[in-house]
Amino acid sequence: MSPGDALFPAEAAESTEAITPPAEGTQEAPWHHLDRRMLLIRPVLDLVKSLPVLLGALLFGHGEPWQWVGLVFTAIAVFTGVSHVLTSRYRITESQVEWRTGLLQRKHRAVPRDRIRTVDVTSEPKHRLFSLAAARIGTGRHSHGKGPGKDELVLDAVTIAEAQRLRTLLLHRKAEAVSDPDAVAATAPPEQLIAAVDKRWLRYAPFTLSGLAVVGAAVGTVYHFAHELHFDPIQFSLVQAVVGHFADTPVWLSLVLAAAGLLVLVSLLSIGGYVLSFWNFRLTREPGGTLHVRRGLVTTRSVSIEEDRLRGAEIREPLPLRLAGGARCVAIAAGLREGKSADKGGSLLLPPAPLARAHEVVAEVLGEDPAATPLVRHPRRALYRRLSRAVLGVLLLAAALYGLARLGALPDWPWQVALVLVPFAALVGWDRYRGLGHALTGRYLVTRSGSLDRGTAAVRCDGLTGIVVERSYFQRRAGLVTLIAPVAAGKGKYQVLDVGEADGLALADRALPGLLTPFLTGHRDRG
Repeated sequence: MSPGDALFPAEAAESTEAITPPAEGTQEAPWHHLDRRMLLIRPVLDLVKSLPVLLGALLFGHGEPWQWVGLVFTAIAVFTGVSHVLTSRYRITESQVEWRTGLLQRKHRAVPRDRIRTVDVTSEPKHRLFSLAAARIGTGRHSHGKGPGKDELVLDAVTIAEAQRLRTLLLHRKAEAVSDPDAVAATAPPEQLIAAVDKRWLRYAPFTLSGLAVVGAAVGTVYHFAHELHFDPIQFSLVQAVVGHFADTPVWLSLVLAAAGLLVLVSLLSIGGYVLSFWNFRLTREPGGTLHVRRGLVTTRSVSIEEDRLRGAEIREPLPLRLAGGARCVAIAAGLREGKSADKGGSLLLPPAPLARAHEVVAEVLGEDPAATPLVRHPRRALYRRLSRAVLGVLLLAAALYGLARLGALPDWPWQVALVLVPFAALVGWDRYRGLGHALTGRYLVTRSGSLDRGTAAVRCDGLTGIVVERSYFQRRAGLVTLIAPVAAGKGKYQVLDVGEADGLALADRALPGLLTPFLTGHRDRG
């Protein structure tokens, strides 16, 4: 097995010690330690994480043996965090990045430099207190577990200058060919600005509905704790006054006031979330062909995207944002992780902004704007499929609710409300058909679909790993097919939904000439 095949071996994460010998001629590469100022932060964070156990032991463990278990657990957590900071070391050789840590259980990981795809620099409030940052060095492979995966190396306490040096050194391949790459990083020419956040874009924040998720999470959390503690919020005099006021108000007026209050709250939270996530946003192009994204107010984040690994771009238009004339732009690039938490949004090229600005960013990044190409409409048979699927789903729901009402398990109003939603379902189905479209322009395959979350993706044909022609029983009856374009980037695949059979096969043959020729020949012979 070659060193490249042993990228982040599982034994390195779990065994007592799994050491990869350094490459020949690299023994002189110096080892670097994490910044010692993290010792002022890490114990406090570990204490906060262990606070429920610690409080439980102190408040309810008087005279009980298990009280010491909570105290020992807290001490072990603090000791583990401190030892991680003290024992973690890393170095960069000519061929790989090495990382060692552990006092009782030692770990050693090595990443070949030619496998590195991302250096994600994040500075949370705990880091910014001492001008520190966390550098995530990864290969871009997907990790399904929580936390850092085996394809990722995390240096969670380095100076901001050191994090930027690592990003420049590891992602700029040309720096490897010179004797002093650090000097290259220091003397690099200035970067070119492509896009920067505009204060006027705050008007799109309420249409992202991110505040609605915050309200839902807050209500769910409060309800959970109130239920666990057997606490009734109605006991508060303020809550009683509000409930009494609504009880004396007509129902229609109460609903209007509640909806208006919720709308204001969601809008304010959405604006706050937009400011925290996207303030100081800058998209720049660095020498050597690298796109660099910086964003964040309290927690700052820096992501680099090599243009050699760019396979296209996608313009996302969720329905509320689309009604306001806005959109956001994301990159379709190999090596960018798709995930939650810190990994979420790593491919963002433009936050919610005017649609025209999103097209300008696509044109600047790709050198052209294939997403603005007029699209070919799909046959009306696709409209019937969209309408039937949307309406049938609501009718089945109404029938199920009606059956439960007949059995006495539910009142009558749920199935009546479901029937009222039928026209809205039909409207969504019509809008989904209206959003369908595709085109083949130059070297890009363009496809658009969706209603509640419409997306227009432009994918380079030379980046496709094949074409899959999919057809269900109902699609065969309607003479339709769905083309699936797999690509080792972005979502992993992009679909051309419900296109005519002949047009779909012709499109697939034009996108990847010769791939479907035997099938097309047989299709014509049968015709």
